[in-house]
Amino acid sequence: MSSVTAPSSPTEPLTDVALLRQVAERRPEALSALYDRYAATLLALAKRILASVADAEEVLQEVFLHVWNNAGRYDAGRSSVSTWLILITRSRAIDRLRTRKVVERTHETSVQENPVEHASPEGVENVFSHERRERVGREMAKLPDEQRQVLELAFYEGLSQSEIAAKADLPLGTVKTRTLLAMKKLRNALRDEIRQLL
Repeated sequence: MSSVTAPSSPTEPLTDVALLRQVAERRPEALSALYDRYAATLLALAKRILASVADAEEVLQEVFLHVWNNAGRYDAGRSSVSTWLILITRSRAIDRLRTRKVVERTHETSVQENPVEHASPEGVENVFSHERRERVGREMAKLPDEQRQVLELAFYEGLSQSEIAAKADLPLGTVKTRTLLAMKKLRNALRDEIRQLL
């Protein structure tokens, strides 16, 4: 009889909760059974959030390491095991996505402050990108302060409109209106640049 099947029936698999109890007892075969049961679903969720197979696979490893270390903390009264695993995966994937965005923004700022010119096609593209960023920056500077503020909070700090409203102590409707007006002005001013990107 397999060590991860119910004692009463050799062919009946253990429930998720029973497997998790065995994981809490540090039984690797139970973790393996749980992995076989849910890895495909959790990997698909992570891939959907991150749009990267490599990142999704790393998240999946983190999730099952977390399960191995925290199985004893699972509370069956709060959620099913499957929901618990999905919530952990979603949280880890979103954390990774946010970290990736911070790294990308930091890299972009570094490139803006220290543009490197090359004779290669990539270097030429870098120059064009730098010029576009400067043009966008100039047009942003022309916006009224209150409109520029909401765009900077959205694009540079990654805040949602609700978060901007809370941070700036403004009604949500005001934030939406200012964002819409600012975006229209930028779209009109940068029509040529937008066409080049399409």
